[in-house]
Amino acid sequence: MAIFTEKGQTAPEAQGALSIIGPGMRVTGDITADGVVKIEGTVVGTVRAGRQVLVAKGGEVEGDIVTREAIVGGEVRGTVLAEERVEIQPTSVVHGDITTRRLLVHEGGEVNGVVRMGESESTEGTAVTVQAPASVAAAASY
Repeated sequence: MAIFTEKGQTAPEAQGALSIIGPGMRVTGDITADGVVKIEGTVVGTVRAGRQVLVAKGGEVEGDIVTREAIVGGEVRGTVLAEERVEIQPTSVVHGDITTRRLLVHEGGEVNGVVRMGESESTEGTAVTVQAPASVAAAASY
């Protein structure tokens, strides 16, 4: 394992790094990370992560989320922009718009805003997949 890297290179560990905002912690300001950001406390500001933003049960974000994949188990008051996928867990509430390619909303999860799904304009024409829990699919069939 190398401690130092050449200028312009990032260590492999940094690419998948996990940053945690712990319970009881409050961050005011924007957060930017290359890897994963897990929020168990409160963030007031924009959260940007190269790989994933995880808002744990009891976690709160008062601002926008910009990432590849977002998993929400707490509360978000702002826009969620995820390049690949958004998962809304049963304990979560999103007060804001969601833009993503794929969306999974578990029974009990709430979205109060506009949902935009699909590919970006540069990759138009690809199919969009929507996943629903089996209990919702069964209830929807007559």
